[in-house]
Amino acid sequence: STKNNRTKMLKKLLIMFVIIFHKNNLKEKYWIQLDKKLKIAIIGSRGYPYVYSGYETLVKELSERLVKSGHHVRVYCHSSLFNKKPRQVNGVELVYTPSIKSKIFSQLFNSFFSFIHVCFSKIDVVLVVNSANGPFGLLTKILKKKTCINVDGLEWLRPKWKGLGSFYFKWASKMATIFYDQIINDSDEMRKVYLNLFKKDSKVIAYGANIRKSESPQLINKLNLKQREYYLVVGRLIPDNNADLIINGFIKSNSKKKLVIVGDVSYKDSYASNLKKLSDERLVFTGYVKDQNILAELYLNCYAYIHGHEFGGTNPTMIKAMAYGCAILALDTVFCQEMLQKGKFGLFFKKEIFSIINTINYCEKENVLMDKLRQESVNGITEKYDWNFVASQYLEVF
Repeated sequence: STKNNRTKMLKKLLIMFVIIFHKNNLKEKYWIQLDKKLKIAIIGSRGYPYVYSGYETLVKELSERLVKSGHHVRVYCHSSLFNKKPRQVNGVELVYTPSIKSKIFSQLFNSFFSFIHVCFSKIDVVLVVNSANGPFGLLTKILKKKTCINVDGLEWLRPKWKGLGSFYFKWASKMATIFYDQIINDSDEMRKVYLNLFKKDSKVIAYGANIRKSESPQLINKLNLKQREYYLVVGRLIPDNNADLIINGFIKSNSKKKLVIVGDVSYKDSYASNLKKLSDERLVFTGYVKDQNILAELYLNCYAYIHGHEFGGTNPTMIKAMAYGCAILALDTVFCQEMLQKGKFGLFFKKEIFSIINTINYCEKENVLMDKLRQESVNGITEKYDWNFVASQYLEVF
């Protein structure tokens, strides 16, 4: 009996020794099961549940899934954007840090106070979104907080960040590759950019989408629209989304359909103002559409969705167009080529007005092709773009 007890004790000691010795070599997914539930903080978005753009949608979809899987999630919010400030929504802890209303400095101002707060909190890992927050990684580095950052697109190439703004974004993106433990990109093409430019590899985790079918097509009647009788553009009215190219090309096309432009800018801007002054009875400027059901029906019932975004990886508006089964006409970029699998799920046009004109005129005559594209585009939403899979990949990184 004594001999058996000694044998059992030796076995237990051996198992403990193996676990301790190989702790750092265990695969992350197995180590998470052995370890406590994680405390995760998210910094860099406007907050939760403030669904405004791609980052906020990512935060919403990710944080809710992490909470359901038993982890603690804290989201830092811009205080000025929330009239009501509950401490918890859907199990997500909310912290409201100071913010200002400024096109340039609002995010940096808010992020600074969020980083100060998180550095003195009991948090296991910090997820940061937006490469502008790259330099703040120095704070978490000094105080030994585990961090990862989703750096998104090529902000330094966007026309709205001319001069000093462009320099800052490129420098901030470089700092992100130095100060953060893990860089995350949302496309393979963006990973190549960071490898070539900053000599830093990154984990590719795509932006997700939820497949949806039309439920209330009558909602588009509020905008005096009919099913399949309009083209759709969704995005901010900024130069790198090429709304001017698309609108002017459409005006000069032979189309009798309408062109619906969803989006605006939240500040005074001559580019956006000049676009809205264009006179053509076929143009419909809706501004921001906050009702997600109306926005969904605009996608689901359009003749084609036109995508002119020039810089970025997995674009939220186009992945939504795919998930909603739109026929897609996209600007020919490496990022669009990746998402549409080199033309399998959409058509491409060049950054030239005649290319837009010819593409629209071609689509007007090809009703059968457009029907086929609408049937096929949703098949582009593979596991890579499934929010559950996206969340599992983030958790593996954490």
